[in-house]
This record gives sequence, structure tokens and C-alpha cells, in this order.
Amino acid sequence: MANTHPAERTVADLTATELLAAYAAGELSPVEATEAALRRIADADPAVNAYCLVDADRAMDQARASEKRWHRGEPAGRLDGVPTSIKDIFLTEHWPTLRGSRTIDPHQQWTADAPAVARLREHNAVFVGKTTTPELAWKGVTDSPLQGVTRNPWDPTRTAGGSSGGAAAAVALGMAPLAIGTDGGGSVRIPAAFCGIVALKATYGRIPHYPASPYGTLAHAGPMTGTVTETALMLDVLSEPDSRDWSALEPPTTSFLDGLDAGVRGLRIAISLDLGFDTPVDPDVARAITAAARVFEELGAVVEQVDPGITDPVEDFHVLWFAGAAKSVEHLTAEQRELLDPGLHEICRQGLTYSAQDYLEATNTRMLLGQRMGAFHQTYDLLLTPTVPIPAFEAGLEVPPGSPQPRWTSWTPFTYPFNMTQQPAISVPCGNTTDGLPIGLQIVGPRHADAKVLRAARAYEQTQPRLRPHTP
Repeated sequence: MANTHPAERTVADLTATELLAAYAAGELSPVEATEAALRRIADADPAVNAYCLVDADRAMDQARASEKRWHRGEPAGRLDGVPTSIKDIFLTEHWPTLRGSRTIDPHQQWTADAPAVARLREHNAVFVGKTTTPELAWKGVTDSPLQGVTRNPWDPTRTAGGSSGGAAAAVALGMAPLAIGTDGGGSVRIPAAFCGIVALKATYGRIPHYPASPYGTLAHAGPMTGTVTETALMLDVLSEPDSRDWSALEPPTTSFLDGLDAGVRGLRIAISLDLGFDTPVDPDVARAITAAARVFEELGAVVEQVDPGITDPVEDFHVLWFAGAAKSVEHLTAEQRELLDPGLHEICRQGLTYSAQDYLEATNTRMLLGQRMGAFHQTYDLLLTPTVPIPAFEAGLEVPPGSPQPRWTSWTPFTYPFNMTQQPAISVPCGNTTDGLPIGLQIVGPRHADAKVLRAARAYEQTQPRLRPHTP
């Protein structure tokens, strides 16, 4: 698909920060912004299947209430009136949370907000709908027996990635500028790379999470946006405390917007094209990441090509991930299990074969990996890698055609290790392949260095044009 020209931008293409500035100046109202987002959904979503629920009436009610606050000069909250989508993993009051599964009864009381949803609601974001996910968010692409296949906004024959594929496609196409997703092994970063947007997996515990994930402390919530500034703004909101998450960090004492434009001069940055795993990387991806490293040098950072000295922890990740999947379906009857995505059913069976000793061994590998990365960051402030080593492949498949491996982890070696170590990692667009598909640059920092990761992403972003997929 062709990229949009800047002159073609409409209200639906404005960023959250642009919308808020326009509201403050009286140049635009939340009603107009929400109407624009809903029109874009009606026009663009049939081609990609990003939304599984759209509630135009409720969204417009929220927008009209926001409009009145802005007209009085009394906006309430950091995101007042900004159209936002919610991944259908998060509990959301008034809306069913079906998680892409035919095993969940939609006809029940939906009375709770997950922490991320609660914070967005408190800051008066306008909720336009819920975005698609693979069943129980189990894989790195987005398709499910309940909601079908979610497609890439740049080329609908390709996958949007996953498991937050609906959220990424929605942001890329202007179907609401802000989204929240989840990331247990790359699930905000993978679709961000494939769809050409920004997504952050913050340090574990930075964003409170409830209910507790069956995948344990691999699971994160994360903002998905068009720009790094919006990501920092969302992180301010999502980092506010929630007593339901016993593992949440103390809320930050400063805004993630503070110092965002301070640049990277003097930082020592490592670049690794394969983490030392001998991972095949598409030539277009390798060229883009190498070019991004040169940009950081031009911005005043010291950049060295070096691997962090780790081994691929994929088998240990499988123990943790597959055991978590088995836990997530333990309450289902035999008849309900037959309704599951066949791949999910398969890994759940495998997850039941692991012993407690297997789980502890995988946890030990995880701790050693974290120690190694901690030592690495004593020398290097940040690490650059591809987000994904390949461009988006055929929609509806878990792995690229012809892959000898059946599972999604075979093509995502740069994302799941940093769920195991709980480090902050962001994906930012860094160009396109010769076929016009987006490429993602991953910037990884030590635990608790979320602000530094955002600062580096912002510095890089400012040197790049923002490319967008064609919209109807």
C-alpha cells in the first residue's frame, strides 16, 4: 500500500498530543475527534479486522462530556477526550472481555476495569472499542476461532503480528491514536514493528496489572501509539498505582515527558543483529538497523557492535509459557477444550508435561539471564536490535511459510528474552523493506531505565519521517 502524504492528514490522523493542543486552543473538540475515529473505523476496519467491539454510542457520550469540560476550560485528566482502544484481554466495565475465545460466556456481569483501563478512564480517555487478540493472547500473530484473522494495514495479505495485532493496526490506520496492549513475549513490540507504530514494554511492575496473568511475571501491559511522546504521556497515566497488583512498583516521582528531548549524546550504546544466537535476519531489516545505529552515532552516542553474551533461552521460555497456557485453561471442560485454537490446545497439553523441577530450572535460567544482562548494562546504557528479524508474512499463519519450526517463538528471538529479564524495551519504526513493509528497531535498557529508553527512542524518531499506510 502507498504511504499517505502529509497534506492528506485528517482529524483521524492527528496524534493524541496534537488533539489535546487543538482542544486547548479551541480549534477542535473531542466530539469531532471521536466522530473522525469512528468514521475511520467504519472505512478501514473491514480490511484489517482490528476491532472486535465498537461502542459508538458510549464513545460519543464520553466525547460530549469531555467537550463540555473543555468548553468550560476545565479538562479533567491527562487524556481528556482522546479516542483510545482497549485490547480484548483487559477487563472493561460494561463491555465483555472474551479474549478471542469461544469458551467465555459474554452474557455475564462485566463490572470491573483492569488497572490500565481504570487509569485511562480516570483521565477521561474516550473508549471507542476493544481490539482483537489471538485466543488468550497466546501467540505472536493475531487470529482466533472467535474473531478471525487480523491483517496488516500496509498489506492485508500479511499478518499484523500479535498478540496485540488489533491494537497496532488500529493505531497505524488512525482508528484511535492510543491503544493499550499486553506483552508476555513480545506482544506489543512484534505488531508495532509489523504495523509501523511505537510500543513500549516497560520494566515489569511499572504498569500495574490485574487479574494476575497465568503467565506470571512474563506478562506486561504496554502503551501503543504513533509517537514516542504519546507513549511517554500514556506511561505517566498507566504507571499510577493500583492496590490489586501486589508486584507493582512504586509510582514514578517525575513525568516520563521530563527530559524526553534531552538526546543521547555521551551514551554508550551496543548494537547486536542477532544477540549471538546466529539468527538469520532479513537483509532489509539488517540494513535498517545498521543505518539506525549510524544515526545514534551522528546524534553523539558511542555505538559499538557487540553481543550481550547470552544464549537463546527459548526452551526455558517454552516451559514458562506453555505451563502458563495450561494454567489458563485448567477450568475448562473437555468439550470446551475442543473449541480452543488448535495451536493453543497443543501447547496446553505440552505445558501439562512439565514438572515443578522443570519450572524451577527455567526460572533459574531466567535469573542467570537477568544477571548477565545486568552486568552488560554496567558497560552499555542501551542495546539496539531488530524488533523482529523478518518482515510481516502471510496472514493466518503462526510461522512463515516453509518454516521448519511450528511455534511463533522461532521467529521472535529478540523479544521474549527481555520478558524473562523484565527489562524495558521499545519498538520504533526505522524504515521500510523494498516491498514497503515496516521495520522495527528495538531499544532495550536495564531494569528501571524506562525514561532513558524513551529518551533514546525520541531522539531517533525525530530524525525520521513518519510514514503511514494508505487509508480509505
